[in-house]
Amino acid sequence: MRPLTEDETKTVFEKLANYIGRNITHLINRPDDPHCFRLQKDRVYYVRESVMRFATSVGRPELMSLGICLGKFTKTGKFRLHITSLEFLAQYARYKIWIKPNGEMSYLYGNNVLKAHVGKMSDDIPEHSGVIVFAMNDIPMGFGVTAKSTADARRLAPTGIVAFRQSDIGEYLREEDTLFT
Repeated sequence: MRPLTEDETKTVFEKLANYIGRNITHLINRPDDPHCFRLQKDRVYYVRESVMRFATSVGRPELMSLGICLGKFTKTGKFRLHITSLEFLAQYARYKIWIKPNGEMSYLYGNNVLKAHVGKMSDDIPEHSGVIVFAMNDIPMGFGVTAKSTADARRLAPTGIVAFRQSDIGEYLREEDTLFT
């Protein structure tokens, strides 16, 4: 477990900024309990500082996980967000899309968000920006990237793709066999 380097921090913050914008400051400057980012085996964890201090007494090979896993660095150096980061992304989301009940199962099975399934969406969402996908009862279901801006999405056919799925809560079940290897 170690702190992120300057390049790693920049990469992680750029990815997070795509979804939560300037609300990154709320992740770092928490008045109730200070948190920090730590790297362990190519995974970035969001950890309470008090827990991080206790974890220093555990050796690296024995330390499996620490705090909440936000994502991991790929072998090419890119950062991929994991579904476990959804709680924080949803809390501070800049752009949101709500899915009707008839589209929830389709989304949880790994499909993209179609125009016919959109119940409502934030105004002025630009094209190719990060969005958090919610059920109509405000339960966060996943996140993705918009295929069209809000204005263009309103003119789409019902079968047109509004947002590309990047991760959803159905991944826990679909990839159950590969999670613990």
